[in-house]
Amino acid sequence: MPLTKTFISYHHENDQRYKDHLSIMAWQNNAFEDCSVEVGDIDEELSSETIRRIIRDDYLRDTQVTILLCGTETRNRKHIDWEVKSSMIDGEINKRSGILVIDLPTTSSISWHAGLPNEKEVVYWDYYGGWTSYSTKEEYKIVYPYLPERIIENLLKPGVRMSVVPWDRICNNPGNLRFLIDSTARSWSNKRL
Repeated sequence: MPLTKTFISYHHENDQRYKDHLSIMAWQNNAFEDCSVEVGDIDEELSSETIRRIIRDDYLRDTQVTILLCGTETRNRKHIDWEVKSSMIDGEINKRSGILVIDLPTTSSISWHAGLPNEKEVVYWDYYGGWTSYSTKEEYKIVYPYLPERIIENLLKPGVRMSVVPWDRICNNPGNLRFLIDSTARSWSNKRL
């Protein structure tokens, strides 16, 4: 069975080590095929518009899932917002992808959003507390202060199957990573982002 083609969106300067760890873990455990932009792949002297076209047409084109590594600067990065937006749109060249948000340790978040079928039983099998639902943008901003606005707006839409998982639930657990990637890929075509 072919691996799920996945694009990783992240702040290169702050969060490269997490991206590298994730890519190595995915490769070692056949969790997904990494179709991300690597440092040096695209000339940084090009215009923003050209860089975005290259990412959309050459990198996002065939992906089924976009992983957003959410660190402390993610919310403020225009290229990240553009990559997430492009992943949510059925374009002429690239088609819509599922979104999986991985909250990095730098955010100090202690919450998660389990939006995929069976996610609670598989990823959070050891959690016995009560589950809290959020219904306003303000509540999400308090719980996830670094999450991009575009993600929060989509988490508020009924029926959206998107997850926000803490790094510690996947960093040394390739089974959880594979489950989340596969479930996101299966769910994205059935629900609007």
